[in-house]
Amino acid sequence: MGRSQSLPRGGDPRFGPDADDSGCPILHVDMDAFFASVEVRRQPELRGRPVVVGGTGPRGVVSSASYEARRYGVRSAMPTARARALCPHAVYLPPDFPQYSAASRAVMQIFRDVTPLVEPLSLDEAFLDVAGARRLFGPPAAIARHIRERVVGEQGLTCSVGVAPSKFVAKLGSTRAKPDGLLVVPAPRVLDFLHPLPVSALWGVGERSTETLRRLGLATIGDLAEAPVGMLRKALGAASAAGLHELAWGRDPRRVSPEQVEKSIGAEVTFDADVVDPLEIRRALLALSEKVGIRLRRAGQVGRTVSLKVRMGDFRTVSRSRTAGVPTDVAREIFDTVWALYTVLDPGEPIRLVGVRVEGLAAAHETPRQLTLGAPERGWREAEAAADAAAARFGRSVIGPASLLGVRDGRRNENPPRP
Repeated sequence: MGRSQSLPRGGDPRFGPDADDSGCPILHVDMDAFFASVEVRRQPELRGRPVVVGGTGPRGVVSSASYEARRYGVRSAMPTARARALCPHAVYLPPDFPQYSAASRAVMQIFRDVTPLVEPLSLDEAFLDVAGARRLFGPPAAIARHIRERVVGEQGLTCSVGVAPSKFVAKLGSTRAKPDGLLVVPAPRVLDFLHPLPVSALWGVGERSTETLRRLGLATIGDLAEAPVGMLRKALGAASAAGLHELAWGRDPRRVSPEQVEKSIGAEVTFDADVVDPLEIRRALLALSEKVGIRLRRAGQVGRTVSLKVRMGDFRTVSRSRTAGVPTDVAREIFDTVWALYTVLDPGEPIRLVGVRVEGLAAAHETPRQLTLGAPERGWREAEAAADAAAARFGRSVIGPASLLGVRDGRRNENPPRP
């Protein structure tokens, strides 16, 4: 069970939509079952039916599940095979990320119509600071209602909103408001809201930390707040102890930061059956390098560090990286690097997953490419830019590396990390 499912939902009148919001400038808006909801919007005949979006192969993973599917125990990050066992009559759909990205842009624009202080966390959630929007739109709870009405009216989607004095509490509030709800945590009642919640609701407390704290008799946030900090340091380390102690007392000074600079761009693929054929690995790495190059160019980014991720059949994961002197957004250069890394790694055993990532990003327009001595003035980058233009007109499937054209590998299930 994910931590969001472990939190109690609504029901407390002290934190209803009409509670005192005078000290609550922070909103956390979270779309409800976003990917599944976009699919239902596109196919209205699916409304009311359990819908699961994710990898459809035997090693696929659930990305999103409608609330009808969740009643059967289906959750995001669950293996699709497990979801099928729990809810065999659900509609299972592969992800359509261009559709979800378009819906996300439309929703984020609604947020920015209210305030410029919008901090997206992923495609389907964001923090908003609405302190400066009160004169135009009213108090924070009224702004939250306005946003919810616009999202459903203009996009046909629902969202849940937490209104609170801080980012941490607002995010917990939106979780407790789900689905399609609004929850206000008044500033004087933050501890009343926090302290009964399980310790697993705290940021940075995973399964292992939860078990460690429970062995110490600390089951709730209130228990942790009252615990000696020295005991927490011994159990969790100095940095974690200090941070969790502050959160447990409702102290979270972080501001909403609208400038979210992407730190890396990557893609990975899980094979439906473990792979030992180097040619198939090479094709997978080439396809992933193509995807990463396309995403870099779309984002106007270049990167210096290229990373390879390899997960063995026994789930051991190995990563290798190489940093170049000149940043790139060229798929061929990315592929050459990851293939060299893979060749050196030479795992010599069945492979479950491979991934490609480019890090150390910078804006492409601020990082002019330098030609190496003897290099042609026009090369791979120009060819790939021309391919981008052709793909924009005719579709990506009609153009690509010759070794990938015509290949329809039914044994792979791409699981790109969620933004």
